Amino acid sequence: MGSFGTTKKPHAVCIPYPAQGHINPMFKLAKLLHFKGFHITFVNSEYNHKRLLKSRGTPFLRALSSFRFETIPDGLPDPDVDATQHIPSLCDSTRRTCLPHFRNLLAKLNNSDAPPVSCIVADGIMTFSLDAAEELGVPGVLLWTTSACGFMCYLQFEQLFQKGITPLKDSSDVTNGYLETTIDWIPGIKEIQLRDIPSFIRTTDSDDIMLNFFQLECKNAPRASAIILNTFDTLEHDVLEALSSILPPVYSIGPLNLLLKSVDDKELNAIESNLWKEDSECMEWLNTKEPNSVVYVNFGSITVVTSEQLVEFAWGLGNSNNSFLWVIRPDLVAGENAVLPPEFVKETKNRGLLSTWCSQEQVLNHPAIGGFLTHSGWNSKLESVSAGVPMICWPFFAEQQTNCRFCCKEWGIGLEIEDVKRDKIESLVKELMDGEKGKQMKEKASQWKELAKNAASDPYGTSFLNLDNMVYEVLLGKNVINQF
Repeated sequence: MGSFGTTKKPHAVCIPYPAQGHINPMFKLAKLLHFKGFHITFVNSEYNHKRLLKSRGTPFLRALSSFRFETIPDGLPDPDVDATQHIPSLCDSTRRTCLPHFRNLLAKLNNSDAPPVSCIVADGIMTFSLDAAEELGVPGVLLWTTSACGFMCYLQFEQLFQKGITPLKDSSDVTNGYLETTIDWIPGIKEIQLRDIPSFIRTTDSDDIMLNFFQLECKNAPRASAIILNTFDTLEHDVLEALSSILPPVYSIGPLNLLLKSVDDKELNAIESNLWKEDSECMEWLNTKEPNSVVYVNFGSITVVTSEQLVEFAWGLGNSNNSFLWVIRPDLVAGENAVLPPEFVKETKNRGLLSTWCSQEQVLNHPAIGGFLTHSGWNSKLESVSAGVPMICWPFFAEQQTNCRFCCKEWGIGLEIEDVKRDKIESLVKELMDGEKGKQMKEKASQWKELAKNAASDPYGTSFLNLDNMVYEVLLGKNVINQF
């Protein structure tokens, strides 16, 4: 893009929703914008800033004078453990309390030695930022960190509510077959069952925080100057087309992790966003394994399991006789420490590695990895697609159910765990790693990997071009182009 000169350097303020799975894609986008000549202010919650200092150390925050970190409070007391906060409380709190703090920060930035704020890039569920953008008279863009199909389903919450489909009449609706109801009127999605709609509809409470929160945030989406999605056109073409017909400009600029490969800047690449310390032993261990022989297991940064489920997963993996790398966060088991049966640990010690956190992208791209048992969060899904790794899906909440459905039924690269029982998990792992269906999924995953790479490639990839177009048409504004 060329440099902008000191007086005209654009300044993007990037504000993610304060959870790891939202920070990572926003951080990648911020790096891409910095590489294109933007001054960046990256705004974390005070709590997450402390966690980042703990996991990455102070020097990384001072790495670049034109990539700065600021904080605002999220309105909640800090939790006792190093973990993501209670999501409904965090959603409610950010929506109600963050705007005045964000306004003050923007005023501070405009009175500092940094270039004046010229645009705001906010998480799709931090729409209070649009008020601030309107007040400043600058573009306000929303990065929805979901899949396009997940986002489209959230946009239907209001209609599902109006049609009386949600809230549920009775809690037994979760188990009595009601969730098998087919919905055939969602734009860009031929038909989908209620069980595949984001899980926040599974409530009997019309005042449910999450049900109402997503209706409100989606209502605000059309106010944005543009919507950005971390996906690529061939993967979600129909849904992206449908979104473009009902919203302001929609730009698919994913996979962000592949676009970042074109960024040749050591200092910038050295800044990372993981809130947990990474375990480097994983890569050394994988180096000792045969190609396509290891199952990687990671349930992301929010999913919690019961002790019983943990044990079933353990024996399912153990009994499959495959090697595995399993990331177990300290807070993975709800309300207690994650404790695996000692006999399982003993029996699998030569073919299993347990880790607290790892560099997922590196792991997925390691030749030893043959499959990924995932909670179906969108970052994990897309990183798996980028690496050509097929999946076993155990969706936990939010739009993970939607991602799982598309992964298994549309893209042909996933198998769903419907019941956490060791024999079911064992047979799915065996099918993934050695079965006929597993072979077909591996082939399909390789094809998607190629398509993802093409989308993010210079100079004609759709995502590569969409990023440039979004920068020029929206963040810089058409009227500004001639100045650069």
